[in-house]
Amino acid sequence: MSLLILGLALFLGVHSISIIAPGWRDAQAARLGENAWKGIYTLLSLAGFALIVIGYGQARQAPLVLYVPPVALRHVAALLMLPVFVLLLAAYLPGRIKAATKHPMLVATKLWATAHLLANGNLADVLLFGGFLAWAVADRISMKHRVQRPLPGAPAGRLNDLIAVLAGLALYALFITVGHHWLIGVTPF
Repeated sequence: MSLLILGLALFLGVHSISIIAPGWRDAQAARLGENAWKGIYTLLSLAGFALIVIGYGQARQAPLVLYVPPVALRHVAALLMLPVFVLLLAAYLPGRIKAATKHPMLVATKLWATAHLLANGNLADVLLFGGFLAWAVADRISMKHRVQRPLPGAPAGRLNDLIAVLAGLALYALFITVGHHWLIGVTPF
């Protein structure tokens, strides 16, 4: 469990710099250079992500059950997951979806985390998905008070929403049929 907590602290901590210290972030990027800053940010994020994966895998070997969700909540979770891949793609394919949600990746993160909290009740699940949910809520609130840096992505286009929806739904179908079991070891249905 300690590796999971360390990984969450590192990964979410790095991703929280713009939330809690945007001026410090900008000063470091100016001092080191934007590419060097992004390189350090990426390395720390990857290290945190690796610790999360290893720690979560270890914690699943000896689960500590906090609550047992009703089976029906798995269906609610599957429904909440339906727009997640669409929203992830919409973050990089500017169109009406991105304009309506403002920050589609954060909406996707909140839906993903909420869905998994509804379907899973072990301590490791609550730490992982609860941590990401809390971070996404804090990040969205903080965005109202800070200047946004542009995300790389495709140019705005008429077909971007259609591409995001069709490709997102295809990714969802692929993930629920084979991807989730292959990556996580659990079949969602």
